[in-house]
Amino acid sequence: MPLPQKQIYTIEDIYALPDGQRAELIDGQMYNMAPPSRLHQEFVSQFTKLIGNYIDSHNGCCKIYPAPFAVFLNKNNKNYVEPDISVICDPDKLTDKGCNGAPDLIIEVVSPSSRRMDYIIKSALYEDAGVREYWIVDLQKEATVVYRFEEDVAPTIYPFDGSVSFGLFPELTIIISKIIK
Repeated sequence: MPLPQKQIYTIEDIYALPDGQRAELIDGQMYNMAPPSRLHQEFVSQFTKLIGNYIDSHNGCCKIYPAPFAVFLNKNNKNYVEPDISVICDPDKLTDKGCNGAPDLIIEVVSPSSRRMDYIIKSALYEDAGVREYWIVDLQKEATVVYRFEEDVAPTIYPFDGSVSFGLFPELTIIISKIIK
């Protein structure tokens, strides 16, 4: 008896989802997304404002996009993600549909349902795609894990009350506990 075949999904399947239903596509597998919590959204909003203000005040060319924002990580049609926050510094990657290629910085806020996805699956996916910097903000553990893939070093874990600087914007330093009130 043959083994059952695993269905391979494409970006066309993502666009065929009913209105209001969100999912991500990783290596042809579809992952439904649960609605985020109020605290999750508050953090994303505050963080987006903080980074956006920094970029604006330094006349930067980077653009910041909170979810839902489409990121097509590579040229195949089997990877589509909606990071909580994406920062793109190459305007040639931006289209009306979203970002074609790896953002420079991605921030994911861990939800109980996304823990395995954010820590294991997405970290490998983002590194392979060429993301320069990846932050995992874990509200439950009150810690932030920062991957600086270009530096080829182990990730660094910062407590929420510790100071964290951005690899992409070295002058920008934050303390997560001051963002989440």
